[in-house]
Amino acid sequence: MTNKRTTTLSIAWLAALPLLATAADPTVVLTKADLNWKDMGNGITAAVVSGDMEKGQSRFFLKYPVGLVTPNHHHDANHHVTMVSGAITLTVDGKAYKLEPGTYFTLTNKAPHIARVEGNEPAVFFIQSDGPWNVVMEQ
Repeated sequence: MTNKRTTTLSIAWLAALPLLATAADPTVVLTKADLNWKDMGNGITAAVVSGDMEKGQSRFFLKYPVGLVTPNHHHDANHHVTMVSGAITLTVDGKAYKLEPGTYFTLTNKAPHIARVEGNEPAVFFIQSDGPWNVVMEQ
């Protein structure tokens, strides 16, 4: 009985594979020159590569200018971040983290944080946001 059930489930799974493949996002290749940077205020710029930052899930580059220190703030959406270039000090829950290119972090549950750009080059991040992107200042 177990083999028959496993076989039936396996056949059903294989039959669904073409549907899953056609539902996937198309392949996208963007060069640095293809990025369309948008002014976000305070010298911060963003370049969306998929989704809509204002309406839902999205993936985008975010660039902080040299010398920027953000006020203590949070974002309503959980987000996953990789440092692409530059360096920052990220302070979360009173602990400061020195971050360099290749560093990954995630901020969830509206975690308040402060970012300080270090050095003489802008800090660039790649962010995957699980919902609309916003910035909420802490009291």
